[in-house]
Amino acid sequence: MEPFRTIIEPFRIKSVEPFALSTREHRQECLEKAGFNLFALHAADVMIDLLTDSGTGAMSAEQWAAMMRGDESYAGSPSFYRFEAAVKELFPFRHVIPTHQGRAAEKILFSVIGGTGKTIPNNTHFDTTRANVEFTGAEAVDCLIPEGRVASSTHPFKGNMDLVALDRLVADRGRQNVPAVFVTVTNNSGGGQPVSLENLRGVRAICDRHRVPLFLDGCRFAENAWFIHEREPGQSGRKVRDIVRELGSLFDGMTMSAKKDGLSNIGGWLAVNDDELARKCRNLLILTEGFPTYGGLAGRDLEAIAQGLREVVQHDYLRYRISSTGYLGEALTRLGVPVVQPIGGHAVYLDARALLPQVPPLEYPGQALAVELYLEGGVRGCEIGTVMFGRQRDGTEKPAAMDLVRLALPRRTYTQSHVDYVIEVVDRVAQRAGKLRGLCIASEPPALRHFSATFTPA
Repeated sequence: MEPFRTIIEPFRIKSVEPFALSTREHRQECLEKAGFNLFALHAADVMIDLLTDSGTGAMSAEQWAAMMRGDESYAGSPSFYRFEAAVKELFPFRHVIPTHQGRAAEKILFSVIGGTGKTIPNNTHFDTTRANVEFTGAEAVDCLIPEGRVASSTHPFKGNMDLVALDRLVADRGRQNVPAVFVTVTNNSGGGQPVSLENLRGVRAICDRHRVPLFLDGCRFAENAWFIHEREPGQSGRKVRDIVRELGSLFDGMTMSAKKDGLSNIGGWLAVNDDELARKCRNLLILTEGFPTYGGLAGRDLEAIAQGLREVVQHDYLRYRISSTGYLGEALTRLGVPVVQPIGGHAVYLDARALLPQVPPLEYPGQALAVELYLEGGVRGCEIGTVMFGRQRDGTEKPAAMDLVRLALPRRTYTQSHVDYVIEVVDRVAQRAGKLRGLCIASEPPALRHFSATFTPA
């Protein structure tokens, strides 16, 4: 298809879901009731919800049709075998274990391989991954390339693993204390940035040399493959499906939230090659999630994921998906709003620390900016910064590497006019950014505090 300036959604809208147009006064009341935590807002009080792209997308007519075929047999459902076949068509793992979402796969895996004295390296652990590692007593260590910690850097693969740092870490800790190396694609915490095939081959070589298993956190595998298709030399003539297969062949297993690039509203899986590890994980699955052929999911959910995996690697869909996110990011860049560069796949990340230099990191500029975006226009984003990552294992607090606000675009949900409205809201807030104040934490839980902490204005 010839390139046009206008982004055309490769689908028609078949049903609509209305939302209320709220007033600033109403949003102020909602914020105060929620303790200035956007997770505590009622979704009905949000106009444009960019809190997350996890499970918030619209499913296709083919997915809804497939759900009608869902078989709810407790054991051996045909829906499971269709789901398993769809996963194995892209990822060559011997054992595919369904879970109700990605963090359940993480919980099971790290309960088996983690523990005190263990170290799990990653390019960057996301919040639930880090929490599940640390819950077992293990240490989660990030080995991201230096460019990945600089919001303005235009490195095409800022999600890459720092190979020298990884090699040194495994050598220092000893292979017996590193039960697995993880790579997250795309790198959510670092701005939705991709990882190159070249880098993944380098990680594989290090793991082979140290005889350590390599695992994929594959939540946004299709978006990562599209960036490889677009940016990595020698990859532009390949089908995304084939790039995904090669990517998957470099790993010994994976965790997956199908709520992202499974195009589903719920679900996930844990996949491994090792027979004994699979046996241990299935035992835990039965204890916590359900029988291995449903894993906490209804048969209709397994069907939706199976169909979603066929759709997510289609080039027309991925071109629209990445172009839509780029449209938002490029418009904000032209307006002078600092955002993480290059624009990521599933979200645009506002650089709150650069936009609000008067707010110290320990007064949470990301949270302050996210609150102001909701107050101004009913747009809900998510802080990815010191609130999420500042609390240390020993109870102390230090600034995160970056203070960002993630505007995550649900898949196939909003139109270009919705995105234009978001651009206007961000621009209005940016014009008075120098007047914004920070926030103080009034209460917080011991882990994953960003979900339920409450705040007061600083």
